[in-house]
Amino acid sequence: MNQFAVAGDVRTSFLTWFIDGIKQKFSTEGYEYAEEGDDDLRIVFNVLNEERPRPYRRKAQATFVVSVIEKHEEPENTFESAYPYLIRSLANHLIYILHKKDKTEIYFVTPEQGFYKLAYEQREETSFFQKVYERLEPVASSQLVINNDFKDNLHKSLWDGNQRTEKMYVSGKKLDDMNLLPAPFPLESYLTTRDMRHLKKLYGIGGLSYGNLSSRESETNFWMSASGVDKANLQVVGKDLLYITGFNSGSNAMEISVPPEVTPKRASVDAIEHWMIYKEHPSVGAIVHIHGWIEGVKATEINYPCGTIQLAEAVAEAVRNDENPSQAIIGLKNHGLTITGHDLDDIFERIEGKVVSQVPMG
Repeated sequence: MNQFAVAGDVRTSFLTWFIDGIKQKFSTEGYEYAEEGDDDLRIVFNVLNEERPRPYRRKAQATFVVSVIEKHEEPENTFESAYPYLIRSLANHLIYILHKKDKTEIYFVTPEQGFYKLAYEQREETSFFQKVYERLEPVASSQLVINNDFKDNLHKSLWDGNQRTEKMYVSGKKLDDMNLLPAPFPLESYLTTRDMRHLKKLYGIGGLSYGNLSSRESETNFWMSASGVDKANLQVVGKDLLYITGFNSGSNAMEISVPPEVTPKRASVDAIEHWMIYKEHPSVGAIVHIHGWIEGVKATEINYPCGTIQLAEAVAEAVRNDENPSQAIIGLKNHGLTITGHDLDDIFERIEGKVVSQVPMG
């Protein structure tokens, strides 16, 4: 049975009511409430102190943390006010409770800049907590695939890249020109040195950026932009660009070949998704993932977190069911688009002039 816990400082009457409702709902859905020190926790609700938001220090990657904070003053920009709390508390998800003059709104914020809300109405507690549970259950039940197995055995002929990596460089510039590359989030501006070490130790994360692109090199291998790098300047093999050679299900790790004497960057968390698509569809030669939208695109039903096997499987299934898998445009709920093509030129020719940077939230 999956276990969950509550950490932090529950002070106000509303927070007490909210956390009690969360406890009851998750318990009725088969989760077992446990003490926060338990090693086998699946999900932790970390109630933050507004003045000193402290992270919950997980003991395992598999523990997902949902931070909760309550605010009584409406900011000029709700997202910009909320997002730093997600980062400072090292959370997988943030619940931002905002009390306005005439109503209370509950915002859900994700590291991928997902941002959507529920309005709380009195006397509708049952349906309200059902909606909260439906938002959070994908987080609670999903499995991260973020481990990397680096081998310094990249063939010398690829140390400086090739025509495909040159095309990825050009394509990254195009994404920037299309205003689809928000600047990498400055984690170090919000986290202490100690928290940065903890984040890197647990997840291997040293930076946060958005979107990625890849290009098939052979039947089994592909190039992909690395995590936390400037996608508008993809140049250095092993740092900006990684050569993905497989996925080891036993160690739950992406296998990556790099040049010797290079300290590599981590693979994008979406590498498992790209690997699944390339493996199943030989006609797919390139994949682009953006935090943008195209009108009329159908989205996946559940907003699984980035880097999870569940999101990868949902996108792979959507590509499989598309009438043309090699030229599919798949919407990821509250997240963005994954686009397949014969090559990168094919993808950009099809989406030019159609993409808007604002992802619809619902």
